[in-house]
Amino acid sequence: MLKTSRPLVRHCAVAALATATFAFTACAPADEADSGSDAATDSSSSESPAADECTPDAMETVTAGTLTIATDTPAYEPWFVDNDPTNGEGYESAVAYAIAEQLGYTADQVAWVTVPFNKVVQPGVKDFDFDVNQVSITEARRKAVDFSSGYFDVVQTVITNKGSAIDGVTSIADLADAKLGAQVGTTSYTAITDQIQPSQEPAVFDTNDQAVQALKNGQIDGIVVDLPTAYFMTAVQLDDGVIVGQLPLPDGEPEQFGAVLAKGSALTGCISGAVDALRDDGILDQISQEWLAQQGAPELS
Repeated sequence: MLKTSRPLVRHCAVAALATATFAFTACAPADEADSGSDAATDSSSSESPAADECTPDAMETVTAGTLTIATDTPAYEPWFVDNDPTNGEGYESAVAYAIAEQLGYTADQVAWVTVPFNKVVQPGVKDFDFDVNQVSITEARRKAVDFSSGYFDVVQTVITNKGSAIDGVTSIADLADAKLGAQVGTTSYTAITDQIQPSQEPAVFDTNDQAVQALKNGQIDGIVVDLPTAYFMTAVQLDDGVIVGQLPLPDGEPEQFGAVLAKGSALTGCISGAVDALRDDGILDQISQEWLAQQGAPELS
């Protein structure tokens, strides 16, 4: 069961947006390259460790007795609130602290470090124990890093401006001539090239903020992002943003975000075990209901 050393904050930092076009709780950046993974499967590369191996005294963390968690900056809503991972607010911040609590760490035993999105999935020594930053679990990435079990099931979504050339389309085929964009190195970009396959070369951006600006400037017709980010962009960042629709799941299996660890990390089994317990106990659902609300979009045929 979830420990109570740090209460998970349950208020919505974007409540003031209740009059926005969509009912939502907000969000931000996208995820990354290649295919997704099985929703309920253990993404760990390690066998399940014994319970006494997954405690602050036993775990071989970067700093003894401390769980060091990484994410990028800025840390966007609804994954984080006020660009402050330490406050426990936002879906990924709350999940990170829930993982820590599940392993026996108190709030003051958690430290945060900043690591750029693209650097997280590169091979090599890490200065963190695990990273949460909307990183999709893919087989290509598994060659360089470990992943925990998935903590969030992802749906890729197309957004645009009201009245644009793709506003109101209902099928993927209707996007054939669109100029679409996505963040570099993300599965959102892969969704454009593999699922939509438009005639125009997709635009690539270092950040989602840059993609939003390009859409505002009319340089692109639409952006592909995960669904929570789509709600945030259309309700907060764009004056006339609309959700076109969500893409079908590749092979019918959901893509997932997972915690990223160094390849062969001794902690992978422990982090996966904690995520699995949070899923089984309904804690992930509770956090999702608080920070992501009930979000949905029509599926493009």
